[in-house]
Amino acid sequence: MQLINKKIVLTMDIGVHGNLFGGTLMSWIDEAAGSFATEYCMTPHMVTLKVGELLFKKPLKVGNHVRLYGDVTAIGTTSITMNIEARKLNVYSGEEVVVCTTSITYVQIDDDGNPISIRKSVKEKFASGITCG
Repeated sequence: MQLINKKIVLTMDIGVHGNLFGGTLMSWIDEAAGSFATEYCMTPHMVTLKVGELLFKKPLKVGNHVRLYGDVTAIGTTSITMNIEARKLNVYSGEEVVVCTTSITYVQIDDDGNPISIRKSVKEKFASGITCG
């Protein structure tokens, strides 16, 4: 998996139980994965189509460093699907612990919001196993 973003949990991100609010992590995942999809597909015209089951495996607290990783798993005619992991980083040891996993699909659209085909060169890049970044 490829590192696609980093965040630090702030006080304003905390929910009623003292943990990172799940909706905030969901937003971070969507933003990072969306950026990754636009870079991989070489177009800014990507929108979220579907988010798979989000599994919140461990809590995050104020001050935790979060790293988001992505991996392209499929390229369709108009869409790209990725697996995403959020990991808590221990800044002292460098150890990472997976705290959340999901899959997410984006679709390429035209100016009217209609799905359009992803470039052939992007599909070839995926088929050859080339990553971006």
